Amino acid sequence: MSPGKPMVQWVLDALGNSTKVDNVIVIGVSPKSGLTCTKPLHYISNQGRMLANIVAGVNKCIELNKKSEYVLIVSSDIPAIKGEMVDWLIETAMETKDDLYYGVCPQEVMETRYPESHRTYTKLKDAQVCGADMNVIHVSMATTHLDTWEQLIGSRKSPLRSAAVIGFDILFRMFIRQITLQELVEKASARIGLKGRAIFWSQAEPCMDVDKPHQLEIMREDLARQKKKAVAAEKRLNKKLNSAAKEK
Repeated sequence: MSPGKPMVQWVLDALGNSTKVDNVIVIGVSPKSGLTCTKPLHYISNQGRMLANIVAGVNKCIELNKKSEYVLIVSSDIPAIKGEMVDWLIETAMETKDDLYYGVCPQEVMETRYPESHRTYTKLKDAQVCGADMNVIHVSMATTHLDTWEQLIGSRKSPLRSAAVIGFDILFRMFIRQITLQELVEKASARIGLKGRAIFWSQAEPCMDVDKPHQLEIMREDLARQKKKAVAAEKRLNKKLNSAAKEK
């Protein structure tokens, strides 16, 4: 990323530009980090495990607003997201009342935007998709569904453990590509006892996390290009404004 600007700051800038976000909770760093956000910023220390961090974050949301029903969970390594993307996800999710909203990006969308990203895709009957790192959950996922949440997180990188959660029959149909994304969501939701909904992204940025060196270089170059375009656009606008002022 650019010198002096931590990766998470790009994410905070996007959340700050969202019209749908009220408070932002950062987990794992202290107020001394120097991070900033235009929305109220709260800090929680690292709880040691991913689930414990999520639960602590949800509990803090409820503490800040006892009427909280849903929370947005955002990874700190998706620096290309924008405020309008955050708003779109929240607006789209709130069209229904489910427990878990999981974003996915089709392979063609990802590879058009980031052709050298080398993502890992889940191959289904109707699509090849990768997961987003910005999702919405109902607060009950961190209160009454803790066992299921623990299983899902713990099994996310192991097909065998995943099978124990969603069922070997579902996993086998995934393996032979005889199940669609909607069927997968419906069957897995019924099996684990919660209502899930997959949300298709038409933009790749929320699914472009940086966890490999080549992905870091891709994002550095991409954000540098965006900054140049923004500077050029601002110069063009200033030139037009100056010309209009002279004509008056």
